[in-house]
Amino acid sequence: MVKKFKKIILDNNGHDPNSVLIICAHSDDQTFGPGGTVAKYAKEGKKVHTIIFSYGEMSLPLQQKEYTIKARVKESLDVDKYLGGDGVVFLGLEETKFTDQFKNKKMYPKLKRLILQYNPSIIFTHSNDDPMPDHRALNKVLLETLDRMRYNCDVYMFDVWNVFNFKKRNYIKILVDISDTFEFKVKALKMFKSQKMSLFSLMWSVYTKAWINGKNIKVKYAEAFYKIR
Repeated sequence: MVKKFKKIILDNNGHDPNSVLIICAHSDDQTFGPGGTVAKYAKEGKKVHTIIFSYGEMSLPLQQKEYTIKARVKESLDVDKYLGGDGVVFLGLEETKFTDQFKNKKMYPKLKRLILQYNPSIIFTHSNDDPMPDHRALNKVLLETLDRMRYNCDVYMFDVWNVFNFKKRNYIKILVDISDTFEFKVKALKMFKSQKMSLFSLMWSVYTKAWINGKNIKVKYAEAFYKIR
């Protein structure tokens, strides 16, 4: 039997309009940030891939490093499958050392290869003013990588630790209706059982931001993103 392959019609930049890439620091960031959008896009038939810079081994200081890594990888893969994602890749950089290790471990070719492989038309990543240093460092490294590659696509930032953000007034803001997928996001977050402290600290803001963003476009829940490219 001859297999029939669906022809992919690329956008004006030569990228796959149905390919979405999330690049984040830790294994729960892609859910705290655009989790509802991931589920929404997956339902629409888009391919959503995730690249995570670290294993997040510092999140459980009382546990052995190998245990934490194993737990966080499993949780991330389970959540990705639950939300309908198309796979997760870990770069294995150490927390608080992204900038130096990205250079010293020569990670540019690997990240470039993955971006070209997925050929996304949209990339979601951390905000450049997130209170967590790893999130800001990743934002800078990613933009430098895209510049070096001369890869031109839409890049949107999401907030994790910022509940209200007044510094991005000059950025184009988009709001995605996640009324039908918000409960998927909440359930997915609860699947990160190793991250009880993060869940305790942030879950209230997940509801607050989704509700406020939803009111702005007259829907029940929404996620906000800021266009940086």
